[in-house]
Amino acid sequence: MEWIILIIAGLFETAWAIGLKYSDGLTRFYPMVFTAITLILSMYLLERALRTLPVGTAYAVWTGIGIIGTTILGIYLFNESVNITRIFFIGLIVVGIGGLKLVSP
Repeated sequence: MEWIILIIAGLFETAWAIGLKYSDGLTRFYPMVFTAITLILSMYLLERALRTLPVGTAYAVWTGIGIIGTTILGIYLFNESVNITRIFFIGLIVVGIGGLKLVSP
């Protein structure tokens, strides 16, 4: 169950990172509220997962999910560049997350 909570926390991390972009320097009210709510939810769920998972593993997975999600959404929403090198390194993050899952409780 803690792994599911951690994955959801990582998805909320992606949401608040994208919300920061839409908030235009925290000057737009509704995107700013969205960002704050998703940030709080992400941190709360990360804290819940940390009750049973090792902190190093949980934090690495949480940030990895955030990196992957933010990169993918950046490509689709903001026309950020996509090239084979970028995809390769995102793939390495995915492999790293999988490896951490395999060696952690």
